[in-house]
Amino acid sequence: MFVSRLILSHFRNIACLDIGFDTPVTVFSGRNAQGKTNLLEAVYFAALGRSHRTASDIDLIAWDSGEAAAEIRFSRGGLQQSLVYRFAKNFSSAPAGSGAGTPAVAKQFFHNGFAVRPREAIGLLAVVLFSPEDLYLIKGPPEARRRMLDTEISLVSPVYYSQLATYLRILQQRNRLLKQIREGQARLTVLDAWDQQLAVAAAPLLERRAAAVKKLSMLANLCHRRLTAGAESLGLTYFQANLLQSAAPGPAALPFLSDAPAIQARLAKNRAEDIRRGSTGFGPHRDDIIIELNGYNLRSFGSQGQQRTAVLALKLAELEFVKSEIGEYPVLLLDDVLSELDGFRREQLSLFIRDRIQTFVTTTDPADFSGLSGSCRVFRVSGGAVCEGG
Repeated sequence: MFVSRLILSHFRNIACLDIGFDTPVTVFSGRNAQGKTNLLEAVYFAALGRSHRTASDIDLIAWDSGEAAAEIRFSRGGLQQSLVYRFAKNFSSAPAGSGAGTPAVAKQFFHNGFAVRPREAIGLLAVVLFSPEDLYLIKGPPEARRRMLDTEISLVSPVYYSQLATYLRILQQRNRLLKQIREGQARLTVLDAWDQQLAVAAAPLLERRAAAVKKLSMLANLCHRRLTAGAESLGLTYFQANLLQSAAPGPAALPFLSDAPAIQARLAKNRAEDIRRGSTGFGPHRDDIIIELNGYNLRSFGSQGQQRTAVLALKLAELEFVKSEIGEYPVLLLDDVLSELDGFRREQLSLFIRDRIQTFVTTTDPADFSGLSGSCRVFRVSGGAVCEGG
């Protein structure tokens, strides 16, 4: 997989850009807040239909413009393809209660010149992003690890992405009903139908996640043993959380449930507490990934150095996971992360990606990418303008 061209118009602070790529590594250097990450964000959005930095598409449109557009040309499986997405501010369809002058955003996607729904574009281009925030992946909240897992599976399985969207929609409706029952505005018996729908929607997600974590665990351990010269072993386990669970988090805390009848039974058992809280306490939206080093929970017992090594191993495993599923490596986006890694980890990352994975790097210090300088082009970014040369 190789991105050959990026064309932007009024995308954040980048008014106009048309740039081609022909080397394995492309480096965007410059001071902070100049637009380096915006370039990576444009590629990331093409792959996943959302930004990794904001939940609002309007943030992607330059503040003094009414519309923005991006085109990414790339090859996959030897075939040349293009993805185009366009945004336009629409004041007339602003959501009710959003306040005067707050526009909605009309969004369009095109694949090889034909209009497609946004969800149909997900995964056509595969990317893996590594940013400074990922260094908190282990000690951060479960939401971060769930997001990582869902992102990787969605890249290789559009069906999973659609199933996840369906589950979240049903979950939102069930939670709304729980609040209505608590306030005496709905009957308890209405919940039966929603429990069944939620259980049916949850089952394939749980099976796919568990299989993905099993494969990621094997790949991450191989990568981690390489980074530590075989001194340590890394393991990942899918953890099914439950608000009524009294046992401490861990693989044996709760028997794994992945079939719809068992999930529905668990929802029924939790019903009283769900109504009291007004939210669903069991399901894929609450689960976690337990990361262990030599059998110990890395979040609780690992040093900062061990945690950073484990995160790097996870990112390398993500690259291998995508390749094992689609037959080729994804594009790697390194967003100002090299300065966060010590010399050894930086060297290991360079050795892993060199000459086989197209990589886009942002940095404030050109010395950070000295290990990637084999087949490399450097672009200077300043005030949204991009020119070649460090």
